[in-house]
Amino acid sequence: MSLKTLPYDVADSLQTPEEMAAYLEACLEIADGDAALIAKALGDLARCQGMTTVAQQTGLSRESLYKALSGERSPSFDTVLKVVTALGLRLHARTKTPVSAA
Repeated sequence: MSLKTLPYDVADSLQTPEEMAAYLEACLEIADGDAALIAKALGDLARCQGMTTVAQQTGLSRESLYKALSGERSPSFDTVLKVVTALGLRLHARTKTPVSAA
């Protein structure tokens, strides 16, 4: 008996804004400077909400978004910010290591 596998698409699993934010946060943690990985994660989230909807909210074409968020290239920071905003998310900054009190 052979094992049958099915393709997995994370976009089918993320249901709530909190799950989407947690997914992006996890990707940011493991990216280690890999902008294409973050672009792919944003593409996954855009597909969750509907690429057409995100395209309309960003003012970009669906085709441009698919290309920019494919994970095969690094989108401009302007595009990243537009997509994050359209997804209803916010970026935050924190230190990599705890800052010791002087």
